[in-house]
Amino acid sequence: MNTLILGVGNLLLSDEAVGVRIVEGLERDYRFAPGIELLDGGTAGMELLEAMASRDHIILADAVRSGNPPGTVVTLKDEEIPTLFGRKISPHQLGLADVLSALHMTGESPRQLTLIGVEPESLEPRIGLTPVVAAAMGEATDRILTLLASLGAPAIPLSEQEKADQVREGVWRNPL
Repeated sequence: MNTLILGVGNLLLSDEAVGVRIVEGLERDYRFAPGIELLDGGTAGMELLEAMASRDHIILADAVRSGNPPGTVVTLKDEEIPTLFGRKISPHQLGLADVLSALHMTGESPRQLTLIGVEPESLEPRIGLTPVVAAAMGEATDRILTLLASLGAPAIPLSEQEKADQVREGVWRNPL
């Protein structure tokens, strides 16, 4: 298994940070099977090319403008993801579309692509998610965990002691 769970978002733009915060929560709370990699992609674009190349599966967590009420969680797969079809659904779409196009041109596209998106309420300059989007993170995380389990690679919840050990060892640090 060669799967990347990629969270993207800008921590300075409120709900735009949801993808990054989802990946942080997964890193903090779970242990993953070999071949599952988690990455905070931040606001990077083409810098993600190497990390995304030749993956079996990329699971992307991001803020997504789907036209649904704020906090709605959407799941899109492969051709359902309009990043290559010109309809802007994510503030990171241009950078990700460029990366996906480049991967396609080099023959390094992921075999599967899944987007777990959360409809933002606010993209105003402010650190911290709105309550409605923060509440939706649980559902988005559950969808990622369910997807991994369906792939035969369930995540294992960490005990409270293991989480405390991570913090003490500096493996994981508390976000702002």
